[in-house]
Amino acid sequence: MTDTLETLSDRLLAAARRAGADSADAVAVRDASLSIDVRGAALEQAERAEGTEIGLRVLIGRRQACVSASDLSDRTMTEMAERAVAMAREAPEDPGAGLADPAQLARDTDARVLELADPSAEPSPGRLEEQARAAEAAAMGVEGVSQVQASAASWGRRELHLAGTNGFSAGFARTSSSISCVAISGEGSAMERDYAGESRAFAADLPGPEGIGRLAGERAAAMRGARRARTGAYPVLYDERISAGLIGHLLSAINGTAVARGASWARGLMGEEVLPRGLSLSEDPHRPRIAGSRPFDAEGLPTGPRDIVAGGVLQGWVLDLATARKLSLESTANAVRGPSAPPSPAATNVTLTPGTATREDLIAQMGTGLLVTSLIGATINPNTGDYSRGVSGFWVEGGEIAHPVTEVTVAGNLRDMLRRITPANDARDHLSRRVPSLLVEGLTLAGE
Repeated sequence: MTDTLETLSDRLLAAARRAGADSADAVAVRDASLSIDVRGAALEQAERAEGTEIGLRVLIGRRQACVSASDLSDRTMTEMAERAVAMAREAPEDPGAGLADPAQLARDTDARVLELADPSAEPSPGRLEEQARAAEAAAMGVEGVSQVQASAASWGRRELHLAGTNGFSAGFARTSSSISCVAISGEGSAMERDYAGESRAFAADLPGPEGIGRLAGERAAAMRGARRARTGAYPVLYDERISAGLIGHLLSAINGTAVARGASWARGLMGEEVLPRGLSLSEDPHRPRIAGSRPFDAEGLPTGPRDIVAGGVLQGWVLDLATARKLSLESTANAVRGPSAPPSPAATNVTLTPGTATREDLIAQMGTGLLVTSLIGATINPNTGDYSRGVSGFWVEGGEIAHPVTEVTVAGNLRDMLRRITPANDARDHLSRRVPSLLVEGLTLAGE
């Protein structure tokens, strides 16, 4: 009989106690995935993977060590625990290390209300191949598309269970279904590529593969004849499909790990304006059928909605227990972890206040500037917020899209940029990070 994830976690904790750990937590993860790639109307790759991994963190006072394995035998668990305890005894003291107090732990750990796991059966390889073929055919049917670089459909299921010597023991499962397509227009050195992709927790919520493939083809075809943009200071509109990256830079800057180390351009901005007045950035880990939702964090603390930024003003950091202790604050229940590492903080489902204008309205408002649809590489200074990214997209002239552009560098400072954003109203509700298109005034472009 196959052990349940709960049983595996309990066995790991028992081994840690026998090895002499003061306290410990254990995580067990079972993954299954299936992916199909097609190219040129033929199957290119089919891959299925499944496995179980276990991880153990032991603590000796404020010293900790982590070990992981995929062998589930008693002998391996005993060796894991003994090795982890020996490592912890030699590790430096970490003032933030330690499990949650029992009073801090989540009481309601039932994830069923969040609808994270699709009850439907695993799709057949044939079904996924049909979807990938349909997306590829739709992309190839767009005028100007010369080839499809990749068309894929995939499915995955992950189950996890977390347990600790502090009494916590709970788990949940999540699923994902995805379709993606990368199309190319032009020939030789004039080739341009673009993509489209969708992912949902429930397969029934996915849009049709034909629409995904057609969109990839239309995006690639629209990039034909791309050239360099002008050099100078211009407004830049970040398209909705990449605008979440801009907010992601803010989330990185207010992450407890960076703040505790003093390696963040936002470290002195608590209670200060980081976004325009009227804009808020909220987190809600309880949105049904969303990839980042969860009833508890990786340390067993209850999750819940909160405002990270309210009315433009920064309200709090993104913290786990360790970073909260170092900053003399309370955890915000943002801990994440894998089997082989201790918890660390990360934001989950975030929503930026939408605007009232459409993306087209903001393009018209720009006058002359750049619409960015793709990001290529990045140089971000975490201490100063200096920002430089390679981008491609479309040049806007007289409030209308004039022509595609590529090989452009956009530069500015994140602290200034984020306080000058104007959001559109086009954020997609199914995404974990709901961020609309964002217009940023006065960035520096390096083009021709």
